[in-house]
Amino acid sequence: MSRLPFLFIITGIFGFVMYHAFSLLSLTGWLGDELRGPEGWFHAHLFVLGWATMLAMGAIYQLIHVILQSNIYSLFLGYCHYFLFSIGIVGMLYGFIRADVIWIAGSATLALSGILLFGWNMAVTLFRASQWNPVTISAACSCLYLVLTGLSGMLMGLNFAFGDWNGLHERLFGAHIWMGTLGWFGMLITGFSYKMLPMFYLSHDYSIRLQKVVLVLWNAAVVTGVVAFLTGIKGGLLWLALLLLTAALLFYVYHLEQIQEKRHKSNPGPGIRWSVYVSRAFAVYAVALLIYSSQGTELLLHPRVVLLSGWVYLGGWVSLTILGYASKIVPFLWWTHKYGKQAGRPGTPLMAGMLSERYVNWGMLAMVAGSLLLVSGILINLAEVMMVGGTILSLVSIIYITNIALVFRR
Repeated sequence: MSRLPFLFIITGIFGFVMYHAFSLLSLTGWLGDELRGPEGWFHAHLFVLGWATMLAMGAIYQLIHVILQSNIYSLFLGYCHYFLFSIGIVGMLYGFIRADVIWIAGSATLALSGILLFGWNMAVTLFRASQWNPVTISAACSCLYLVLTGLSGMLMGLNFAFGDWNGLHERLFGAHIWMGTLGWFGMLITGFSYKMLPMFYLSHDYSIRLQKVVLVLWNAAVVTGVVAFLTGIKGGLLWLALLLLTAALLFYVYHLEQIQEKRHKSNPGPGIRWSVYVSRAFAVYAVALLIYSSQGTELLLHPRVVLLSGWVYLGGWVSLTILGYASKIVPFLWWTHKYGKQAGRPGTPLMAGMLSERYVNWGMLAMVAGSLLLVSGILINLAEVMMVGGTILSLVSIIYITNIALVFRR
């Protein structure tokens, strides 16, 4: 097995620890400040790029082989991608701390170069395999949205530096956020869940019709939202995008139930069960937000609603889903790497013994509790509740990810 996935996963774990360490130092106070400033940019990019995207890329490099039953197009491009992307992220974070535009611009160019290599590597791999289904199409769409997110970010930087396009910066900013969150992470999680959940539940003979429905609705939500921001017609179009997303989420959650109904394994592991729970919770939130914003579509862009929704989505659904899957993926990859050729021999450790399910369950539960407390603080606009919830979440998160990282010592 290639070491490439491990490079991304270990770096992503380090980024996760750093994010929560910096959050502890500020007692999550940065959430109550203006996010569109150096400190907000630093935390947001450390979370999105340094942790979630880094670990997701590592998982893709390994899981794409499982999905396609073929090798990735170029490992060399994968290593080039890793070094360009990693150096670029570190440079960007340093630039945000220093509020140095030159550092940010140069480092962002390196990070974007890494993303472009990743997009090309995935595109060639997928087209050479020619196995088009909801899983592979979702993976292709997610990579496309990541590339477009990087390009829009670069355009924002150019506009910031030269200021040639009046009024375009705000429009690009909205599209950049929308594609990077709902496009990249949304398509990635839904698409890979169609492969991983049946694998961990040992599910067979379930209908994949709803996978196609979710694929169409989710893409429609992303495209509609991007058009809303780029054209400046945010009101009705943005609410329509939320409507499409909510419908996609409801169908997605129902399809997860269909997979569970056809299972031949009662316990897929606590991390997988929690990933299903948080998907249900996110669907409920989307319905509530849709109903709330029907009173006036301008409510969707209220700073408190944007902050709350961003945290529910990124800090809640995306992060907890990735952490839940990591509790199964990391032990599986490491066991296969270390003991795959010794399977069945006396003395070979069992994959189930690589990571305690009890620790995973309690860790996920504690992170959910901390997230709920933090979200409650944002909802009622009380800094003390946000501080307590954020502190609990960061402490528990560091313990949880450390427990997963210890798998590499086995």
